[in-house]
Amino acid sequence: MPGKHQHFQEPEVGCCGKYFLFGFNIVFWVLGGLFLAIGLWAWSEKGVLSNISALTDLGGLDPVWLFVVVGGIMSVLGFAGCIGALRENTFLLKFFSVFLGLIFFLELATGILAFVFKDWIRDQLNLFINNNVKAYRDDIDLQNLIDFAQEYWSCCGARGPNDWNLNIYFNCTDLNPSRERCGVPFSCCVRDPAEDVLNTQCGYDVRLKLELEQQGFIHTKGCVGQFEKWLQDNLIVVAGVFVGIALLQIFGICLAQNLVSDIKAVKANWIKHDDGYKLLK
Repeated sequence: MPGKHQHFQEPEVGCCGKYFLFGFNIVFWVLGGLFLAIGLWAWSEKGVLSNISALTDLGGLDPVWLFVVVGGIMSVLGFAGCIGALRENTFLLKFFSVFLGLIFFLELATGILAFVFKDWIRDQLNLFINNNVKAYRDDIDLQNLIDFAQEYWSCCGARGPNDWNLNIYFNCTDLNPSRERCGVPFSCCVRDPAEDVLNTQCGYDVRLKLELEQQGFIHTKGCVGQFEKWLQDNLIVVAGVFVGIALLQIFGICLAQNLVSDIKAVKANWIKHDDGYKLLK
């Protein structure tokens, strides 16, 4: 309309999205650093940092790896997202988006493959557990992890108690001098609720008994089967957790990309004004 001036709003970086991304990632960064510190501390306590070859000497999984890998990934992502948002650095924000997107698609692909190749996954899980059964006495963290799993899922071995024949201390061969021969770890035992003190010798010689007799002393179901049953019983909760994580990742990617777009729009506006100023001169 004549006599009226139109005012156009200059593009600007949204403060709400910027500081939300910054706050979210600083928490992520701190937690990642904490996990990484715990992992490195555990390795230093076990002498791994002074003898790196010990990482490959262990036949099974060292649970500390989980802390180091997860902590490392969280620290890198947290740093990129936090500094990228605070300093409005498009390179770090793009790195954050791509890295987070890659993790999302890896999780998605893993879920699809696990559903399609269920039998192969089950066989690999059996193999994985049996490899760790062999290394049960080689690492205290691995030992604690196996004991926790067997107690939590009320199971013993991958397919059953006889999987403990794979371990040199528990196998039933005549040449085995161990007192634990033909036994199982205490975590396989059926706990007596009235027992105040944990009996760590409850699994001694138990596999010398008949299978029906064993059921009164130890859990005879394998951990793979019990884990599958647990997944089926808690499918809604497990699915909800994974969907929640996926939504957070998608939200983080969208937030970072939106911030990148805002920064580019502001920079383009600066360039336009700068070119206009040069023409006026």
